[in-house]
Amino acid sequence: MPLDSVFELKGDVATATGYAAGPWDPSMQHGGAPSSLIAHVVEHIPTAAPMQVARLTIDLLRPVPIAPLEIKTEVVREGKKIQLCAVSLLAGGKECVRASALKIRSADYPDLTGIAEKESTLPTPDESSPIDEAIRKSSGFISGLEVRNAKGIFGLLGAGGPAACWFRSIRPIVAGEENSPLMRAAMVADFSNGVSSVLNHEWTFLNGDLSINLARMPAGEWILLDAETWVDETGVGIAAGRLADERGYFGRCIQSLVIEKR
Repeated sequence: MPLDSVFELKGDVATATGYAAGPWDPSMQHGGAPSSLIAHVVEHIPTAAPMQVARLTIDLLRPVPIAPLEIKTEVVREGKKIQLCAVSLLAGGKECVRASALKIRSADYPDLTGIAEKESTLPTPDESSPIDEAIRKSSGFISGLEVRNAKGIFGLLGAGGPAACWFRSIRPIVAGEENSPLMRAAMVADFSNGVSSVLNHEWTFLNGDLSINLARMPAGEWILLDAETWVDETGVGIAAGRLADERGYFGRCIQSLVIEKR
């Protein structure tokens, strides 16, 4: 198995390498790994007409192990203007991730160029400082990313947000394949709770889901995540972010948080 990728994909089985691991348990995957794998699967489901993914929603039903994952797909609604498809990842016969994706037909309307597109006023990747190298090496998955602080500090253990970071993927998610713009957006969006947490190391703030809405696909290598966390005394919260590239903002993302004392 290639050691320089997160997954090896053979047919409908994706086998994870150690580069899928998150920082909390080396036997379990970082949420960005299955999220970007699902993005890859979704893009390879044929459509009746040219389409782009406008919304990707991922439910993390249980921890995802560093193990072979069976992939199941279904086209729920097929049309000329939209397609709704579903993807499930199963480990040992148990469903651990369930996702749905909405695709919208892609047309050509030159007169819409630039309407409602907003540039980021935050520092560029070149103007932003790299995160602590110890954080980048804290897990197999994060080690495959270059991350720079544009606003605030990405502290991993919390209390650094709200913050904004630039991310650049430097490791293939699927062996032998380039990371697509959608895959890169999915892996970055999953960092919303880590980038923006307002809680210290006495708390955990795991996300039970991830939803991404995209007006267009990101351009270039760098993706900006500008995120904030809201927390209620019931132990429920959300982490929400705006996604941008060096051209401007292209999407939004949100996670539902399960907050608990360690």
